[in-house]
Amino acid sequence: MIRRIIKAAARGIRNELSAGQSGWVDADSATSVAAGYTSTSGSVVNPATAMTVSAAWDCVKKHSQAIASLPMAVYERQSDGGKKRIEPDLAEILTVSPNTGQTAVDYWEGMSAQTALRGNGYSEKLFIGKRVVGMRPLFNVTPERQADGSFRYLIIDRGRKSYMPADKVFHMRGFGSGDGLGLSAIKYGANAMGAALSADEVAGKTFSEGLMASGVLQSEQTLDDKQREQLQDLLQKYRGSKNVGKLLTLEAGLSYQQLQLNPEDAQLLETRRFNVEDVCRWFGVPPIVIGHSAEGQTMWGSGVEAIMLSWLTLGINPQLKKLEAQIRKDLIPIGRRRRWFVEFNREALLQMDSAAKAEFLSKMASSATMTGNERRAKLNLPPHDAPEADQLLAQGAMLPIQDLGKGEQ
Repeated sequence: MIRRIIKAAARGIRNELSAGQSGWVDADSATSVAAGYTSTSGSVVNPATAMTVSAAWDCVKKHSQAIASLPMAVYERQSDGGKKRIEPDLAEILTVSPNTGQTAVDYWEGMSAQTALRGNGYSEKLFIGKRVVGMRPLFNVTPERQADGSFRYLIIDRGRKSYMPADKVFHMRGFGSGDGLGLSAIKYGANAMGAALSADEVAGKTFSEGLMASGVLQSEQTLDDKQREQLQDLLQKYRGSKNVGKLLTLEAGLSYQQLQLNPEDAQLLETRRFNVEDVCRWFGVPPIVIGHSAEGQTMWGSGVEAIMLSWLTLGINPQLKKLEAQIRKDLIPIGRRRRWFVEFNREALLQMDSAAKAEFLSKMASSATMTGNERRAKLNLPPHDAPEADQLLAQGAMLPIQDLGKGEQ
């Protein structure tokens, strides 16, 4: 009954919008997303229920934390093709404090989580005059495409509806934004997450409501009520760890048979293992990242390193590219877009791998790509005052064969 009421309310809001407004709704409304999608297993999947699945929780967590933890900076392109880091007001908004209640890490973590779950994340751009001075996250947002192709955004806040034009909203998009909107993993992955929810529910009910006796006493004789009570009192003397090893004497034809509950049946281990991998697939996170290894796979080794690199390359980097492009389009002033741009420091992903970091810096030195002080900066070390520290150096071991031995006296 409640589900039918929620669906009816969602339909009513959509009908009201389509009848009373010139635009049309291009994405699932905030009401329908909150109400959820009914999976083939019968479970209702929405952002709140999906996050009760441990695999979904950790996928969203790892994805959003990886993006939020990367350093970001605003750069200006130079005439020689290089770039120079600059510190306009926008840099402080993006990297330090987007609003009075959040740090930049909190903000980007939340926006990335919303995008991973719903396909889209929204923020209100705060202005003083025409200058952007902050960004405030928005929830319960429904984008509507107008006749000219632009969006306007319906916001439902404490039961009241209001609209914001596109130039006042920072719209962060996930995968599949060919029509200007990201695709929701909650909607399209409802069956996979619904199956995981149902498996968890079945496993929980097995332990809470199933027959969990450790064993039974059998007898060919019929016991009266008093004998059963005496037998129960007898068995109480052999319960608990302090009575381990005691011998139980049975008489009157009684025999004891132990009951065993198959843990694979009780916890649906194979089903739940598959569900973890299926949920990871929807969020584009390798199972090893959330602590789930395949049969026979270890949690360490070169194979795992290759998987992690693949995730960073194919999972994290595409979202970073989309975010950089969206910031440039929506937040950098029009007159500065040709020269200003925002960039995440992908190299920070190597910070935890000292061997990879050392190899990278060694190659940058031997190929005359980075000076000594540039390499020291990558390690957060102060610059060295030696003149050679600001020079590009190269190895001179490779010489033309006719020059071998020259200069040696």
